[in-house]
Parts: sequence; structure tokens; C-alpha cells
Amino acid sequence: MDTCGRGTTDDVRVRPEANGRQSEEAELRIGWFGLWDAFFAVSYLVTSVLLFISADSGLGHSLAIGALTLIVPWYAMLGRRPMIEKTYGPRNLVFAFGLVLLFCITTTFGLIGSFALFAVSPMLIMSLPMTWAVGLLGVVNLFPLTLVWADGADVWGVLAISLLSFALSILLGLWIKRVTQQSKERAQLIEELRRSRERVARLSHEAGISAERERLAREIHDTLAQGLTSIISLIHAAESRMRDEPEQAAGHLSRAGQVAKDSLAEARDFVAARTPPTLRGGSLVQAVRRHADGLVAETGLDVRTSVHGQEAPLPMPVNVVLLRAVQEAIANVRKHAGRARGVDVEVTFEPDAVRLLIRDDGEGFDPDDAQGGYGLRGMRARVAEIDGTVTIGSRPGAGTTVEVHIPMEAARG
Repeated sequence: MDTCGRGTTDDVRVRPEANGRQSEEAELRIGWFGLWDAFFAVSYLVTSVLLFISADSGLGHSLAIGALTLIVPWYAMLGRRPMIEKTYGPRNLVFAFGLVLLFCITTTFGLIGSFALFAVSPMLIMSLPMTWAVGLLGVVNLFPLTLVWADGADVWGVLAISLLSFALSILLGLWIKRVTQQSKERAQLIEELRRSRERVARLSHEAGISAERERLAREIHDTLAQGLTSIISLIHAAESRMRDEPEQAAGHLSRAGQVAKDSLAEARDFVAARTPPTLRGGSLVQAVRRHADGLVAETGLDVRTSVHGQEAPLPMPVNVVLLRAVQEAIANVRKHAGRARGVDVEVTFEPDAVRLLIRDDGEGFDPDDAQGGYGLRGMRARVAEIDGTVTIGSRPGAGTTVEVHIPMEAARG
């Protein structure tokens, strides 16, 4: 029920984002074409003005202006989208031949309308493959020359201008095509960059969630799980002594109650990301001694705690990592070293490092077979976060040694 509700909320939240993203992509696809649209509009307006002020008048004059004006909707309906999407098909040919026809009508009734070549030539190049475009460019550039020849005027003076116009039309069309292509590529690059940033943000978010889950898992393992294990062990011990040794049974039950209270306090503190209770108002060594005394009370083992070197104040993150390492090592002694008789816990303050060593004389194990254990992985991960190392030495029948080494530079933060 809860999960379904949460999923529905996420769906509602994502849809507007998806719509916004599609809108941005559409703007990027079309926005780069504005440069050409502006050039086309200017060419149309200049040609229209030239036709209006030309000496010609009457029906032919109106037909020339009408044919020129029809080029605008013809371009908007058939030519613009293929130019934007860079697609070639029958629609392109229909547009190109219609464009050539309208241009020829315009120049037939108003030769000054040949100024529209500045817009017609780039449109042919952008909408057709180059071979087709050059062929139709030859038609539209030579058509005004044909009209001059049909009127009986001297065409040789106009021929050079027509050929030059043909060459310039190709160059202008290629230049505009290249500019619009670069603008489109730039828009695509911006879109790819935006997607990459979104992907990085999503991965960072997922990494943050994963890291928080890992933190909570480690905290639960090092506090609640170990506390519950201790409580279970104490209750079993109390049950076995309830009849013959009621005082010891009561002591075990009292200890179980204290462990439950401590575990509850630990749980509240790790949820609030606060300092563990055993480190509040005391030093690391004092917290280590309290956990060692707890192991004695629960198991009756001979636990020897020692401090070497001059104790130095450490940053709280380092204290927490070392304390969690002690808790994990002691929990492993409680769970796995059933034949152990004694445990040594040593804290050593060296000039260049802080060392923590927990050694028991239990049955030991093969470290290679224990690499997958969550407790050891969690210990290594915690220590690695502050540039420390964990060394585990053990073999069946020879006890276990866990050593944590933290460089003083890291310990000093």
C-alpha cells in the first residue's frame, strides 16, 4: 500500500519534468534555424519593395508580387521542416520544383524579382542533395537571362553577370547551409551536455543513497545486531543458571537490560548522526575499557586492556571508527571464539600512527574464508574512509588478531 502510493507520487512528479525536457529539445531543434528565417524574411521584403517601386504596373505586376508572396507559405508548409530535420524525400522535390515555378512566374512578370535568388538559391541547396540543387540552381539563374534574350536584348553583357550570380548563389547557399549546420550541432552539443549533467546528478543521487544505506547497515550491524546478540547470550546464560545460581542469573538479566538500554541509545544516536553514548564525556580508552568490561561480564573471559604511549586527543570520526572496530572484534570473540580463555585489547599511540589490536586465543579461522563476512567488510570500509588499514591474522586453532592502523596525519584530520 505504502509502496504503491509512493510510486504514484513519483510518477506524477516525473511527468512534468519529462514534458519540460521534450519542450527544451524541441526549442533546441528549431531555435538554430532562426538565423536562416531572418535572412529569408529580409530577402522577401527587399524583393517585394523592389517590385512595388518598379516601373511595371498592371496585371503582370500583381502576378509577380502574388507569385513572390506565395513562396512564403510554400516554404512554411513544405520546405522548412525537411530543412530543419535534414531529410530528403519526394516532399523535397515537390517543394523545390514548386519554388522554381513560383520564382520563374515572379521574374516573368517582373524581371527585378530575380533579386529573390538570394533566398531561393540557399533554399534549394538546403532542401536537396547537391547534384539536384546545382541543376535547379542553373535553371533559376539562367531563366532571367532567357527572358532578356526573348525580349531581343543583348544577352552577352548579362551572361557574365548571370554566371557570376550562379557561382555566388552556390557559395552563398553552401555558406548558409554550413552556418545552420554548425548552429544545429551546437544545439545538439548543448543538449548532450544537459543530458550528461542530468546523468551525473542522477548517479550522484544514487551514490548518495547507496552510501547512506551502507552507513545505516554498518551502524545497525555494529549497534543493534551486536546488542541483540549480547542480550540473547545473556538470557540463555540466565536461563541455564536460574535454578542453581539465581544470583548469577539475576546478574545476567540485569546486564541484558543494560545492554538493551545502551543499544536503544546507540540506535537513536546513529539515526541522529550524533556521537555514540560511550564516547560522550569520555576518551576513546575509557570507551574501549567499558566494552572490554562488558565482555568480561557476559562471558567471564580474562580480558586485558592496555594503553601504550601518550594518549592523544583524536577527532571524533577517528574515535568512532576505532570504537566500532573494537565492538566488531569483541562481538566476533563472543560469537566465534567459544574456546577462548583470554583476550588482549591494546591501544597504542605512536608519533606517526594510532594502533588498535584485539587478540584472542580461540579456535581461529581461515581469513580467506571470512572475506565475505559483513562485519569484517564493514570494519575495513570504515577504516578505509579515514585512510587507515585493517590487518587480520588467524588460522584454525591458533586464535585471531585484528589490528587497525591509522596514520596520525589522518587521525589529526
